[in-house]
Amino acid sequence: MSKTQPETCNLQPATQNPQPAIGTLNEASLHAALKTWYAEPDDRLEVPVDGFVVDIVRGDLLIEIQTGNFSSIKHKLRTLTEEHPVRLVYPVARNKWLVKLPRDGEGDPRRRKSPKHGTCAHLFDELVSLPRLLNRANFTVEVLLIHEEEVRRYVGNRAWRRRGWATEERRLLEVVDRRLFASPADLACLIPADLAEPFTTADLADAIGEQRRLAQKMAYCLRKMHVLTPVDKRGNAILYVRRQT
Repeated sequence: MSKTQPETCNLQPATQNPQPAIGTLNEASLHAALKTWYAEPDDRLEVPVDGFVVDIVRGDLLIEIQTGNFSSIKHKLRTLTEEHPVRLVYPVARNKWLVKLPRDGEGDPRRRKSPKHGTCAHLFDELVSLPRLLNRANFTVEVLLIHEEEVRRYVGNRAWRRRGWATEERRLLEVVDRRLFASPADLACLIPADLAEPFTTADLADAIGEQRRLAQKMAYCLRKMHVLTPVDKRGNAILYVRRQT
């Protein structure tokens, strides 16, 4: 994947890119690999700024890479965007391979491809923690669509929600696309143009081919960003229209 800066609301064509060094300890290995991939020769890494440590500083731009849980850096982003332009970089797995380590430590790991495919709309899974931040001129979000491996280890009752399997490490395989969102209007591009108004979150889910839960998060964020406006109800479902600019 080319590291040329992405066009707003346009996916970049995938090209070959040298693979970064991948760590082997835990999920931080994905973060480290993305930082290596994203950094340019004149960038400064791990720089103290206003009481925080920023992943990458590129001129005046502060770049923070977050592999999940935006709520954990909410205060950091709000504080830094008061005085600095900040870009939040978030990876979404377009394709994922699940690697299960042998329970007894013997034998070979089992590897299979997940049937799930991530899209830029999955940004809303985390953006729901800070939906109004993109209203700030100093804040942008870039989604990196990646291929990754998720390594799981059996830990028994400590991971009962996954039948005893816990994620030990996420490994970057390839960055295949990137997309920059510089304003709420850019995120509105993720609503299919042919979706008739007014629409419910069920209609939105069908249009983007995702579960309704994700469409609800999407509608919530876009409503807080003043991109969508609720106008009526259909039964218990809220009807939305795009806000005219």
